[in-house]
Amino acid sequence: MLIRDWMTSEVIAVPAQLSMVKASRLMKEHGIRRLPVLDEQGALLGIVSDRDIKEASPSKATTLDMHELYYLLSEIKVKDIMTKNPFSVRGDDPVEQAAALMLDRHIGGLPVVDEANRVIGIITDSDIFRVLLAITGAASGGLQLAFELSRRPGALKEVLEAVQKRGAGVVSVLTSEKDEETRRVYIRARDLPPVERKKLISDMRESFNLLHWSPKV
Repeated sequence: MLIRDWMTSEVIAVPAQLSMVKASRLMKEHGIRRLPVLDEQGALLGIVSDRDIKEASPSKATTLDMHELYYLLSEIKVKDIMTKNPFSVRGDDPVEQAAALMLDRHIGGLPVVDEANRVIGIITDSDIFRVLLAITGAASGGLQLAFELSRRPGALKEVLEAVQKRGAGVVSVLTSEKDEETRRVYIRARDLPPVERKKLISDMRESFNLLHWSPKV
């Protein structure tokens, strides 16, 4: 899955000279938490977040009067508080690369740039959640079965055939390595009526190492 297929293409970006007050207003109006900052040619200079604005804003305990406070805020520009040279990704990068970078750097979104460093989109943690729902099939509900299987050839095929034999159509299959000999396998299948579901679970427990399943209703 490529970033370009999941990013938000209609990006609200701002110039470096924009006041912090106007940047804050833009975020509130559009319900967003970060704004790419561009130069005159549209290239990425930095990124400003709602956290940057909160940290730069005067404390509620300030002794400034309203006129002084408004003047102070109007003088603070985006360029003064933005993160310069932010991490970014390309549209042809895999989504998991963006996810790993966000997790490693503790950031909630990344600008997506082209070869000239011009912003063409933005991908956020919400987009990553959408990808997770898509690849697992969780959005469509169904039944999830978690197994611990041998890594020998054909082990997964046996489980899939057993699930389908009971009439549960397979929606998605995800695997993760546990050690050199075993792996975790997560199968999402279309749900069955209670009686058939009970038989399926019983068969899986008897024939394989079924770790857990859901929903348990």
